[in-house]
Amino acid sequence: MRVLVVLCHPLRQSFTGAVLDQFTRGLGEAGHIAEVADLYRERFDPVLSEADYAQFEGRPMPEDVLREQERVDGSDALVLIFPVWWYGMPAMLKGWLDRVFCAGWAYERRHDPEGSLLRPRPCTFLVSTGSSAKVMARHHYDRELHHLWSEGVLGYVGVDPIDIHFLLDATWNPDMRMSHLELAYSLGREFPPTSSSSQHNDPG
Repeated sequence: MRVLVVLCHPLRQSFTGAVLDQFTRGLGEAGHIAEVADLYRERFDPVLSEADYAQFEGRPMPEDVLREQERVDGSDALVLIFPVWWYGMPAMLKGWLDRVFCAGWAYERRHDPEGSLLRPRPCTFLVSTGSSAKVMARHHYDRELHHLWSEGVLGYVGVDPIDIHFLLDATWNPDMRMSHLELAYSLGREFPPTSSSSQHNDPG
């Protein structure tokens, strides 16, 4: 499979970057081809501009958006690797979704559109968090984020199945970080997911 792996972190030499390295190592050993879209290193502009409103007027989208859409069109699967900031995606990644998955390409611009203009493909989320399983469970953050991302974002444009992994305590617990990196490698080796899920990596 040709897998588009979207990395969103300002520091390449970060834990999130290490998750990318382990996942793509597993992908390669499984015989898949990974194309990495490193949004920060590639200086993707996440700001929706006046030019992006071409999508609502039937005109061509900006060149940088068209390039990203070509990447998605050329992929058999998507992987998103990023940290949770303020219990959401980083602005860079949210802007990538805002601009790239536009009307007329990802979905029809009409009242209550049904279905996606994109063909189905699997997607895996590898999401590092500073929160513990206790905090996530207390406030149901994992449940809410899973619903938002699987139903309101990627699921809306035909991505299926969606496999979401919250890499908990990544900031504070070295043992957890090692466990997460092992998980990232194994998910690459066993890619693609066969069903939608939301999982923690919690040894306790």
